[in-house]
Amino acid sequence: MKVNFKSRCAWLVGGALLLLTATPSFALFGVGDIVFDPTSYASLVSQATTALNQFKLIENNIVHFSVKQQWQTTLNTLKNANVANMFGETVNMTLALNTNSPTTSTTAWKTATVPVSSNTSLYLQGQTVGNSPQLSQLAMVEMSDSISPDCLTAVGQYRATRTTNTTANNALLQQQFDVTSATNSEVQQLNLLNAAEAQKLSETQSQGQMQVCLASQMTVANMQQRNAAAQDLNSTALIYQQRSVNDVSAANEDSTWQTYLP
Repeated sequence: MKVNFKSRCAWLVGGALLLLTATPSFALFGVGDIVFDPTSYASLVSQATTALNQFKLIENNIVHFSVKQQWQTTLNTLKNANVANMFGETVNMTLALNTNSPTTSTTAWKTATVPVSSNTSLYLQGQTVGNSPQLSQLAMVEMSDSISPDCLTAVGQYRATRTTNTTANNALLQQQFDVTSATNSEVQQLNLLNAAEAQKLSETQSQGQMQVCLASQMTVANMQQRNAAAQDLNSTALIYQQRSVNDVSAANEDSTWQTYLP
């Protein structure tokens, strides 16, 4: 049976179309039930590569340092204050500077300072607020009496808290610089970072109280300097005014200024 040229061309074209429309799967080694699918193989390779990369990432996250001690620092300890008390003038002052006790701070401050006497209170009753150097001095004394005990308490609280927190600080420091696998997983390291941030926040808040104390003391000191400068200016102006009215020459001794208070 002869097959003409046109028929053979038709068979070839049909076979080519069949191959083009066939699935990527094909039999291996001539065995029909063993099929190789290139698309599925590429997908499996991609999944295996992704899993391997994830494994390497996890492995890198749990690898710990072996020489952390090169960053280790020492926590400075505070020496407790010890104020001399020869005649009882600083009773409770040492306790106030080392503990968190507002009552002790107030008592210690009152004992160590000069009180305003009742005679002074009677003298100041006739003064005009806002136009009296003496009342300005009294205001400065009263501000100092309010601020200074609080500063004593802040110092004592800081010392006491620093001592109390020493154990926690040292424990965190040891775990941060631990080189074993017990504390070097990613989650554990993140927990240590959170603990360190919490400790930093507590220290910052304590430092903030100390800064408030310093600012308060500077306010009182500035008030004292300001009042002294104003009093000096007022005294100079008063002396100039009195000298222009009262002749202080030897020929006029009977009218010499007698009301000047040094």
